[in-house]
Amino acid sequence: MQSSNGRARGAGDGSERSAQNQEDHDAPSRDMTYEDPWYDALASGWGELDGTGAPAAAVPPARGERSGTAARARDVYVEVQASAAFQEVRSRYRRFVVPGVAVFLTWYVGYVVTATTAPGLMARPVAGAVNVAMLAGLGQFLTTFLLTWAYARHARLRRDRAALELRWDTQELARGTRGGAS
Repeated sequence: MQSSNGRARGAGDGSERSAQNQEDHDAPSRDMTYEDPWYDALASGWGELDGTGAPAAAVPPARGERSGTAARARDVYVEVQASAAFQEVRSRYRRFVVPGVAVFLTWYVGYVVTATTAPGLMARPVAGAVNVAMLAGLGQFLTTFLLTWAYARHARLRRDRAALELRWDTQELARGTRGGAS
């Protein structure tokens, strides 16, 4: 068995025999199979057959090399980028992100500017030892979490399904340019 640095176990300076490296005989075997359905699944395009029935090339051609298939696949992505569905997903993204970033940066810069230019206002007590600066600082954390939640919700409800459908359509079109292998 080899370690992660490529050397065989026991080929080091003798520190491998420490108590923390001793195998626990009550632990499950390392040869245990995973129950994860994605563990043995191939990534898209790996191990697939090309149009002739032979395995696809393991290494894609360099960027400088132009083949007919690569040019057609590029055309698919350019076509998808120009499509109305892609433009709608991008515009939904921008309609949320641009105002969200503008509001959050305005709030953040306003907090910093107020803290530096009006220390008397920020030092004004609200309740006991809690002052305006502490509440505004905690408000920064609160708005960060609120904006993160709102972004995730917006993505889930307004963009994820359309983007996933667009992705599947793009992959099908790209597979079609490689000779119809699926």
